[in-house]
Amino acid sequence: MNHPNPDSATLGALIRDLRKRKGFTLQELAGRIGRSVGFMSQIERGLSQPTVEDLNVIEKTLGVPTTYFFPKAEASACAWVTRPSERRTLSYARGVIDHLVSPDLSNRFCMLETVMEPGSDTGERHIMDSSEQAGYVLEGQLTMLVDGEQRTLEPGDAFHFRSGTPCRYSNLGTVRTKVLWIFS
Repeated sequence: MNHPNPDSATLGALIRDLRKRKGFTLQELAGRIGRSVGFMSQIERGLSQPTVEDLNVIEKTLGVPTTYFFPKAEASACAWVTRPSERRTLSYARGVIDHLVSPDLSNRFCMLETVMEPGSDTGERHIMDSSEQAGYVLEGQLTMLVDGEQRTLEPGDAFHFRSGTPCRYSNLGTVRTKVLWIFS
């Protein structure tokens, strides 16, 4: 029997509540993101996790930024510092985990640390984020397909692209990959 992951259950509840507030039926949302009603129902019940690409399409359809779906943080001892144990985390299907590094989401940019296990990826479709993005590979290999051009990045490599640029990324290597992302 499938037991919901507490993180998946929380994410699913957020999606369901937002969908209802925005006046979408489950069928309408599933149709708009190109997924089955059964798949969306499993996500909303916390039985499945969306991929990065799924959540990207859901947030666009429902009109919220990605950061909307990160769990609420507990108050920190210092408003401008985050410690690893205080970071909000979002786990996706296909082996991708995002840790919100920024202590505050009300500024002009935010930072995420993405951790990808070998063989993980963002999904089969391109992501087109509304924010400008930059990143720095901390460890492992990051293979990126940005605007039709594929490159494999190593530790110390950096990238930057404009908002609305279609991209996908994956860890085709044999070790865990960590990337520091900056979003406007």
